[in-house]
Formats: sequence, structure tokens, C-alpha cells
Amino acid sequence: MGSPFQIGLLQLALDGTPEENLEKALQGVRDAAARGARLICLPELYRSPYFCQTEDPRFFDLAETAEGPSAQAFSALAAELGVVLVVPIFERRAPGLYHNSALILDADGRLAGLYRKMHIPDDPGYYEKFYFTPGDREAFAFETAVGPVGVLICWDQWFPEAARLSALQGACVVVIPTAIGWHPREKEPLGERQLDAWVTVQRGHAVANGVYLAAVNRVGRERPVPHGEGIEFWGHSFVVGPQGEMLCRAGAGAEEILLATVDPAHLEAVRRNWPFLRDRRIDAYAGLLARFLDGPRSRP
Repeated sequence: MGSPFQIGLLQLALDGTPEENLEKALQGVRDAAARGARLICLPELYRSPYFCQTEDPRFFDLAETAEGPSAQAFSALAAELGVVLVVPIFERRAPGLYHNSALILDADGRLAGLYRKMHIPDDPGYYEKFYFTPGDREAFAFETAVGPVGVLICWDQWFPEAARLSALQGACVVVIPTAIGWHPREKEPLGERQLDAWVTVQRGHAVANGVYLAAVNRVGRERPVPHGEGIEFWGHSFVVGPQGEMLCRAGAGAEEILLATVDPAHLEAVRRNWPFLRDRRIDAYAGLLARFLDGPRSRP
């Protein structure tokens, strides 16, 4: 059983150049570490504005390799500060093959793991299937200096299977870099409902799996398409405990550094009293491997 540690989330506005966003994120990591954070996470695709609002081949130029500028800068910083970092990148894996990924950098600066987003959306303003290949690794949790850390990315956060696999691989905390917000015309009629659903489903993952969960989002309205409406990223980054208890939560419009304590002893106590992993009926779940089950079973 590990010791308690602080997790830090950097809720940022990321509408600058890649160089500007990198420098802002590096300073944010320094600030979070100075306040005691030992595990620090950036928002999804931190290095650029959210370009997936349109399908434009020129945006592939924003991609970097898993050994590129982000890896080099943050690996050095992780080692300098002795912190674990989750750094989401637009990964160029090979010519014509790109992923929405996250580097997990250990406290000595070495790569603890690479997570590639599994679930890729294709919705108005979120045309990610044009850019990203789904992840093909089976790693959802990574051993680090603070303990086993689960990593998902944005659209993954809606799927109970992804959070479950993180827990089954031993994660004590699941961190979810995110870029989610309102289409301007939807905010008034649907915005509150959408935001509440986003928070609720993730709190449910924490409860069902007995884990801490941290979601970190960006803020601000971004218009990478000059004449488009853009997306207003809704912020509201948060950390919840293994019973869904809200430990900290940011607001909608401002950049913030959130801090919360992850306590493995508390997680152990919760799981002893709510032993969901013990009582799973793994012998009865074969149907989960099907895309859809064609109707209820008839009476015998």
C-alpha cells in the first residue's frame, strides 16, 4: 500500500502557438510541483488549439513523435522536479499514421508508458476520425513512482469498459486529459445537461471501480476555422474519490491549478466495504464482446 500523494491538474487556455503552449504548460508544471503535486496532468492535445473542429490535412503538421519536443522538455522537467507527468500529444507514429496519445513520464524522467486513445469520436466540431487511428495497445495503467496510474483520453471517459480495464490493471487513480465544451448554439438549451452528464458518468466510474478519478479540461473559446462558431471549452476540471466524493473542482472560464490528495489507504478501506471487484460475475459477461445483442431472450 503506497503513501498519500498530491495530484495536480492544469486547467489551461491553449489557443497560442505550439511554442507558447509548451512554455505555458512547463510553467504550470513548475507551479503545481511547488505547491506539492507529485502527479501532474495536462489537458488533451495541450500543444495546440483544438484543431479537430474541421478536417484539414495541414493540421497534421502539428504532430510530433513520441520522442519529440514534448517528450524532451517534460522528461527533463520531470527528472528535475521529481514528479510524474501525464503529457497528451498529437503523435506521429509513421507516415500517414497518427494517434491522440499521452506520455506517462516517471519521476526520474524516463518513459513509464504511452497511452493511445482507444475511442475516437466523429461528431460536428469533433472530427477526430480524420486525424487519429484508435489505440492498439492493451495498457490502461502504468507503474510510476507514486503508484499505478490509469490513463484515458477524453471520449474514452464515457465508456465503462475503459475505466474498468484501468482498475483491473491495478490503477489507484485514473487521469483523463480532456478537450470538451459547448457548441455555442447548444449552450443555452443543453449546456447544463451536457456538463452534468459529463461529471456524473465519471463519478460513476470512480464508484464502480473504487478508484480516484481526475478529469482535466481546457478553457476558452477556440476558432481554428476563421468563420466557424468555435467551441467554448467548459473547464470544470475535477478530482473525485472512490465513493464519488468531489475533492476539488474548477470553474468554467478561468485557468486554474487543482490539487487533491490520493490516499491508497482510503481506497483500500472503501474496496473492503464495497467489494465490487470481488463480486463481478465474469462467467456471465461474454455478451459484452458483441457489438449488440439482438433482442432479449425468449422464455424457455
